[in-house]
Amino acid sequence: MSKILLLEDDLLFGETLIDLLEENGYTITHAPNGQSAIDASFGENFELYILDINVPLIDGIQVLRELRGADDTTPCIFLTSHKKMLKSAFMSGADDYITKPFDSDELILRIEALLKRTSSKSVECIGLLCHDEVHKRILYDKKELDLSKKEYALLLLLMKHANNTVPKELISDELWSASKGASDGAIRVYINRIKHLLPQMSIENIRGVGYRLVS
Repeated sequence: MSKILLLEDDLLFGETLIDLLEENGYTITHAPNGQSAIDASFGENFELYILDINVPLIDGIQVLRELRGADDTTPCIFLTSHKKMLKSAFMSGADDYITKPFDSDELILRIEALLKRTSSKSVECIGLLCHDEVHKRILYDKKELDLSKKEYALLLLLMKHANNTVPKELISDELWSASKGASDGAIRVYINRIKHLLPQMSIENIRGVGYRLVS
């Protein structure tokens, strides 16, 4: 069941869209303004964004610019009644658009086509671990892991350097800001949490140096 983030400030129209999408098997998170859409995107992984453009606080185009700037490659469809905005929409990283008013069947077909196209991209695997780059998730034994942002980033770092030691300094630089840094204890907490999620894989503690994921 694909999860969709819907940015739409017209609450009545939004409810109609939610009903349509849920009837077609999608799980919807509704954001009534741009800031809440950004907040939702950082709290959960979505398979698709459907964004209106003219919304309060932060417009849909700027929302997508910020997400793309944060290396979020989740596919996006813009809803708009203003075709003059389309150039800006695509330059911000949009994958498709549909103009209001639109046919419900056309929207569902566009969603299905976009999800099918993006899901066909390669998924990199190391043993039972697989990283789905498109949807920003990591699966273990074909099941998605429930990871925080830092846990996701740390496990991905270990996967990228599989069978090689990842120094604690690199982990700190990648996961924490330069002003905050990370203690050995803080890193160890995240490592232990990840180990618990991967019972059939080994993460070795290279004493005084760092950690190594053994594939």
